[in-house]
Amino acid sequence: MSDQSNFETEAIRGQLERTQYREHSNPLFLTSSFTFPSAEIMRDTFAGEEEGIIYSRYSNPNTEEFIRKVCRMEGAEDGFATAPGMAAVYASIASLLKTGDHIIASRAVFGSTHQILTGILPNYGISYTYVEPDDESTWEAAVLANTKMMILESPSNPGLALVNLAKAGKFAADHNLILNVDNCFTTPYLQRPMEHGAHIVVHSGTKWMDGQGRVLGGIIVGDAHLIEKIRFFCRHTGPALSPFNAWILSKSLETLAVRMERHCQNAHQLAEFLEEHPKISRVAYPFLASHPQFNLAKKQMKYGGGIVAFEIRGGIEAGLRFLNGIKMCSLSSNLGDTRTIVTHPASTTHSKLSEEERMAVGISPGMVRVSVGLEHIDDIVEDFIRALSQV
Repeated sequence: MSDQSNFETEAIRGQLERTQYREHSNPLFLTSSFTFPSAEIMRDTFAGEEEGIIYSRYSNPNTEEFIRKVCRMEGAEDGFATAPGMAAVYASIASLLKTGDHIIASRAVFGSTHQILTGILPNYGISYTYVEPDDESTWEAAVLANTKMMILESPSNPGLALVNLAKAGKFAADHNLILNVDNCFTTPYLQRPMEHGAHIVVHSGTKWMDGQGRVLGGIIVGDAHLIEKIRFFCRHTGPALSPFNAWILSKSLETLAVRMERHCQNAHQLAEFLEEHPKISRVAYPFLASHPQFNLAKKQMKYGGGIVAFEIRGGIEAGLRFLNGIKMCSLSSNLGDTRTIVTHPASTTHSKLSEEERMAVGISPGMVRVSVGLEHIDDIVEDFIRALSQV
């Protein structure tokens, strides 16, 4: 963030310079390439001696504005925007590691991140070790001579396990590791990992950043010397964000703060309701006093986030009856929408994990994940009351 402006102001006023038409809102630049006034300037731009935009796979005014805003929000030096969020996750790893390198990863990561670590990277000679997100002794035991990176999510998807970011930052510094944090669940409005020592932060812009379920997008921000390598990798492998999606995401950031406050307010109220319901055996929400890492959540997060996870008494069959009883809310695998979304992780987002792997990260057969939307909280609760009556 700049010294002059607060988060909300930067999100709204951090647009690129206006064109000669003096537009109030940044326009769309739907062009694949750009022209040059002379052969010499074209030559110097390609050589990197002259500033300029060459080709929309490399950069575009819309993607540059989106990147600049997120860098300011996260306190990062530079960034690169990708087509979907998982391209950001993969590029943040593949561009910085090589055959023979080793990764330490929090056991509680998103299902597709798990697939990258276990099913893709080993094909290129990059190994991994899972560690417990809340047990630093397992981190130390996992360090090898060839360990180069630590990957984590906090809070995790979908169990909402937290990692102490300050301890992770110190651990990475002590062992000369790149600390790579997936900050999708919180957005930079609720949590800024780079303030705790992260070197790379990734987001699925598809989620809270867009906030309305319209577009796919991802972004990597971080230290300039690392982003330089990531940019080279992405420019030549092609996972670039489209100008249209970048324009949508940049506009969406203008309302991120106010949306996240309402998401968090609704989620907290829903979590409190569920915790008192006799048919619910367990509720996970970082800002509930019952959360085992409540004090840590209050320390490193501004609010508790928009995700609630809970367990219905009666296991998988009871969970399915609950989902089939939902009327207003949506059954979908996505999250971060204006609309409340209900998901059964064991059969959807984390279905490729074995039951043992799911249980190790707290994903029981009856767990339900809720991405709490912006509807009136009374209507959300009423829909849940109706669905729970079917259990």
